Formats: sequence, structure tokens, C-alpha cells
Amino acid sequence: MHDLWAKSPTPRPGHPAQRGELLTHHLQATLNSLRQIQDRVGRILPMPGGFWVWAALAALLHDAGKVADGFQRMVGNSVEPPKNWGQRHEVLSLGFVSLLLDNLPAEDRLWIAGAVAGHHRPFTGGKGSLLTLYGGDSPAEFTTNFLPADTDAVNRLCVWLHHTATASGLPTQSHDHPITPDAVVSHAHTLFDQLMDRWEWTLISDDRHRGLTAVLLLGAVTMADHLSSGHRQLQQYQPLTADYRTRLTRRLANAGHTLRPQQTRAADTRGHMLLRSWTASGKTEASLLWARTQVTDLATLTAGNPRVFYLLPYLASINAMTSRLGDELDTSDGIGVAHSKAASYHLARALEDGCAGDAAGIRADAARKAHSRTQATRNFRELLRVGTPYQLLRGALAGPAHSGVLVDSANSVFILDELHAFDARRLGMILAMMRLWERTGGRIAVLSATMPTALVELVEATLQQPASLVEPPADATAPARHHLHTRTAHLTADESIAEISAALEARESVLVVANNVKDAVYLYEKLGPACIDLHGDDSAFLLHSRFKREDRNKIEAAILRRFAVGNPRRPGLLIGTQVLEVSLNIDLDRCHTSAADLEALLQRFGRTNRVGALPPVPTIVHEPTYTPRRGGGELWADGVYEEAPTRLAWDILTRHNGQIIDEKATTTWLDQVYSSPWGSHWRATVDSHRKLFEDGFLTFAQPFDDRSKLAERFDELFDGTEAILSTDRDDYERALKETGTDSAAGRLLADRYLIPMPHWAGSLTQYEKALNVRVIDGDYDPVLGLQGVRGPAQQIYRAGWVL
Repeated sequence: MHDLWAKSPTPRPGHPAQRGELLTHHLQATLNSLRQIQDRVGRILPMPGGFWVWAALAALLHDAGKVADGFQRMVGNSVEPPKNWGQRHEVLSLGFVSLLLDNLPAEDRLWIAGAVAGHHRPFTGGKGSLLTLYGGDSPAEFTTNFLPADTDAVNRLCVWLHHTATASGLPTQSHDHPITPDAVVSHAHTLFDQLMDRWEWTLISDDRHRGLTAVLLLGAVTMADHLSSGHRQLQQYQPLTADYRTRLTRRLANAGHTLRPQQTRAADTRGHMLLRSWTASGKTEASLLWARTQVTDLATLTAGNPRVFYLLPYLASINAMTSRLGDELDTSDGIGVAHSKAASYHLARALEDGCAGDAAGIRADAARKAHSRTQATRNFRELLRVGTPYQLLRGALAGPAHSGVLVDSANSVFILDELHAFDARRLGMILAMMRLWERTGGRIAVLSATMPTALVELVEATLQQPASLVEPPADATAPARHHLHTRTAHLTADESIAEISAALEARESVLVVANNVKDAVYLYEKLGPACIDLHGDDSAFLLHSRFKREDRNKIEAAILRRFAVGNPRRPGLLIGTQVLEVSLNIDLDRCHTSAADLEALLQRFGRTNRVGALPPVPTIVHEPTYTPRRGGGELWADGVYEEAPTRLAWDILTRHNGQIIDEKATTTWLDQVYSSPWGSHWRATVDSHRKLFEDGFLTFAQPFDDRSKLAERFDELFDGTEAILSTDRDDYERALKETGTDSAAGRLLADRYLIPMPHWAGSLTQYEKALNVRVIDGDYDPVLGLQGVRGPAQQIYRAGWVL
């Protein structure tokens, strides 16, 4: 079997490839990868008993149709010049499924056939679907499409497949008589028709479990195929080791501390958990103690190696948590970063490690390493990953591209931190996904310093199994960290600026959080120069979401050098927007903020006197201006936050003006907000979006249907868009070429010029096809960020409109 190829030759610089990857090597590697996946995931209890046998047989047979002469010529394995074949090899593979598995029940063959035929294309729903391509073909047309094929090659492949399956303990049928290529095509046609009859129509509600089985089976095979094609191995080492509780207890004892009661309770909790505890009370460690218990339980229950997903709402907080967990668990490469900008995170780390060679060479080498590491995570390498829920939500798209996400998340442990930060629509989607994770063996924890009872009830209503609510003991005393003050003067008013200036002159470090970019920039221009005059060039910072990626990285690093928790306290000024709420582990002396919803405000407060090392510090909340967004209509606080919850928060804060904030009482404050008519509407909206997402995506009533158009809607909802300045266009192009033929690494280097923008701002950009990037004509300053974008008269961007 040394004359059949699965792929074209892949030459490397200086090493031209003479031969493509052998088909038998690829099929064996895919089967081996499938076994790795089986060992990792273990028994998925809702799945039929034959699930992993079906998956293994599908992995072995998925590309057998590549034996056709047309495919071999297409990949360059022919005396004739390469030529596009135009047929789907996975459809011809069905002939081998039928012939070699004739000894199995017909139902088993259909399950295996679905995963084989579906591993590249949907069955229904698009012009490229298999039903569209072949649904009306007669047996004669099938023969014309897929033949010729070499008879001797077909028979040798059948013998190899049978022997390989037998060696792996898989049931296949041997044949004493030769198998003709015509017989393979005939059997493929018959099985294809049976398969389309089975999956062309929407499943009835009583039969939806078959849809989930189908997508998980497809996911196992596509995941194995991607692993083998990428020549990658799954990591078997769980960095959250069984001795974590012992090591944490010892570390705390060395510092004169013990486990807090809520941490002990979390460690002893089996099953889902809701953890509500104030900032700096050890929530992260408590969640890891809980997760380790679940890993042990699930490993025993499923004979697998459970994954742990630590999920957060913001990219910057994900990067910070990745570094923190790396230190906490003493692992340099055991933690995956799973978000859309993960490669940038790895690039920054790789550049930190670069110490020799010319600058261009260091950058190129770092980019290659970063791209490789990101691809490894995308191929599910690590057992512990930090990311956004969005990456796992994409599993709902199913199909060849996304169903592997669902398999990898089965029998897993999920920690959702700061769940309240998501709007009603996204929260509803996440809750729906939580129900699916539970259904496929998952254990879920939700943790927050600010978890209203309404959110607790939503989570409890979503999950079928009970969730333990873990909190500090009733008699525990929360640290008195903040002294609350309210001001009717807007944050940008002259008297507000004067108050902040006085604090700077008193050598305090001051956090100022505006609700929109325009206000943040205005305040920095008013206050920044004076702060620099008082305390030096590295004392004043502005941070919002509209900076070039490389500039934002530099600003965040400088902020941490000045204000990170544990650093010596130094005077200075940090002005920003919502990006400061949960992104950076910083600790300043006082806070001035525009009023917003209560959760956002409590997060902002938590950036000051973070560990309670000071007496209660001033936390000053300024009344916002309520204005309509573009197009008029309802009012928003500073154009950003909903009016109703912001006014509710303001009313509560003004009632407690001048008081020390009791952090245990903030849950009561939140419950007052969510028990209002607005809160009832919020809950109904979340429930509605949960049901819509569940019914539309997670019933899998058509598991092999084309959902590719929905992927763009996901991107709009979660990712926004990015663009480069027209003035950076040439530098962007040069960066793309900096790594030579490694285009992915070059694009990663070029990404430093990208500026995030809201998705609606795509109309302000011009798409440059040659560079595959959006370009804007904008006003930009490395200290102030993006100030404006010029476009058609009806399409203008100004900083105050950024949401």
C-alpha cells in the first residue's frame, strides 16, 4: 500500500517533498488519534454503548474513497499532470463502509456512514451539500462520477483495512473473493441513498437524542482527522494535579494563613456550584479546589481524563488569568489560551523569551512559535484552558468545523467567572449551553463577587441537577475597603476635575472610569499633563478599547508596572472605560467613576484598595448624562448603559452616600435592582434568548444541515471587527512578509497594527482583498487612541459613539 496518497506533497524551504502522505499512514494515524480522544473523553453516558466503536470504524474508513484514480491524479500521484477531480471522496468511502461492515447491524452501519460522509460537507442546506451534489444520481451516474479506480489497489486497501481493524479489536468483514471498483461504487450509492433518507428531514421532538448522537459522533471523527492531519498529540498531563489542595494549604501556612471556610466548602462540593464571595477572598483558588474534586470524580465515573475550562468575559482578563494560573499551578505550557486573539498573547510571551539574534529574526521566530502554540490549542491539546464562552458556544454550529468542540467539552469541568458581565442575549445563550454541557456529563461552577439572587435562580432553573451555593460564613466580616460618595456633577465637570487634581497633588493614585471613550480622552487631556508634571512621565495612563494592539499591550504593561497589586504604592493617574473593570489586577488609592449599572460599578470599585491594605478609600460616583444613541429613541447613561438599571443603581448609592460599603450588603443592593420591573423584564429577556438558542441550535434536529451562514452572526455578536489605519498599510504589508513563506506567522506579526472596532463600524472601512484586511482613514494618537474615522457623510465615527 505504498502507492496511494492521502494528501499532496508538502515541500518545506530547502526540502522539496517527493511524495505525499500515504493513505494508509493517514488512516492509521486518524484511528490512533480517535483512540486518544476516546481515552481522554471516556464514556459519554447519554450515548449508545457502541458509540466509540462506531467512531473508531468511521475514523479508519473515512478517507478510503481516496483510492479513486481521479483523486490520486488530483494530489499529484499520477503520470498525468494534476487535475481537479470534482468529486467527494467521502461519498465513495461509503462503499467500503458497506462492504467491510456487512456483518454489523444495519443501524450501526448507518451511524458509521453518517460520520464518514459528513466529515467535510453538510448533507443538506447549501449548494455544495451532498444531497444537492448527488441526491438525484442514478447508479450509472455514480459510476461515471467516481470511477475508474485500480482493482488491485481497491483489494489491497480492503485487506489492509480489515487487518488494521482486527488488530485494533474492531469488527470488519473479510472477503474471499475479489472486490471490484464497480461493487464499491454500487454499495456506496445504495448506502448514500439510505443515509439521505435518514437525515434529509427534521427529526421529531421525541427522537432528538439521535441528533446529539450524530453530532458527537461526527465531532469525534473530525477531531481525530484534524489531529492526524496536523500530526499533533493530545496532552495527557492535567496541570491541576491531585495534590493541589495539599500544596495550596502548605503555601498558605507558610504565609501564616489557612484555607478560608468557603474554600474548604468548595473543595468538598461534588456537583455544580455557585460561589459568591467578595473581591480578594480567594475565589480563584476556591474554584480550582472545586474543579480538582470534579476532575477526580469524573475520571472515576467515565474512565476519562476531564478537561477544565476557565471562562471569562474579557480578553485582557483571560490573558491575566492564564499567567496567574501558570504561576499558581507552576506550569509554563500546560494551560491553553482559547480566544480569538490567543495568538497575540502567545506572541507577546514568546517575544519576552527571545534573547538572541537580530530583531527581525526574533520577531519571526516568536511569531512561528506563537502560531504553533495557538494551533495546538485549537486542536484541543491542553487539559486546562482559559478562554471565553464564545469559543465553546461555537460548538452549537456543529458540522465538520465545530462538532469537535462538543466532543471535547463532554465530561468536562466548567468555571464561569463574572457571568453577570454578559448582556441578556449572550447570557441566555450561555445558559442554554450550560444545559447541554450538563447533559453530556459536565460539571459547572459560577463564581462572582456580585451575583444577584435572580442570576442564582436562572442558573438553578437551567441545570437539571442541584447546584450548591457556597458563600463565606454568615458571621464572616467582609473587609471595609470603600467609602462611598455620590456627586451630582458629571465626571467631566470642572468641579470633578478639580477634585481629582487635588487628590493627585496629595500624592494619591487615582482611578477614573468614564462610560465612553470621548469622556475618557477629554479627562486625560485635562488631567494627564498635570499628573506627569507632578509625578513623572510614567505616572499617567489612558486605556480604552480603540488602540492598536501593540500600543494597548505597551500601555497595559506600563499600568501594571505602576499599579499592580503587591507593588509599592505610587501616586499616579489611570483613566479608562469599561476595559478596566475586570481586566487588570491593579490597586489604586481612590476611584472616580460615572454611574452605570450596579455590577459594573462594583467591579470598578474593586480596582481600588483591592486587598484591603488601606483604611476605606474614597469611591466617588458621578451622576451621568442621559442621552439617546444615534438615531434617537430611548435614553442611555452617557450613551452606553441602559437608563433603568443605571437610575436604580444611582438611587441605591445616593441612599448610602457617605457610608462605608458593606460588601456583604451589595447582594441585597443587587436584589433590589433585579426585583424591580426592569429586573422582571431582564429575566424574561434572558429566558427568551435561552429558549431561542436551545430550540434553534441545541436540539440538533437536522444534525447534518449546513449552518455556515450562522457563523457570521456569531462573529457579529461576540467579536466585532478590526481594521488598520490607511497610514499603516505599507507597514502592515511588510510585516506580512517578515516570516517568508510562513503566512500565518506573518499575519500574526502584522496584527499589531489592528484596531478593534464595533461590528456596526464595518461600513466605515474598505476591505483590501490583497491583504485580507479592513482599512480605515482615521485620526489616531498612540497615547489617546482612535479619535475619529472619516467616511461617507452618513457614516462617520466619533469617539463618543464607541460602545
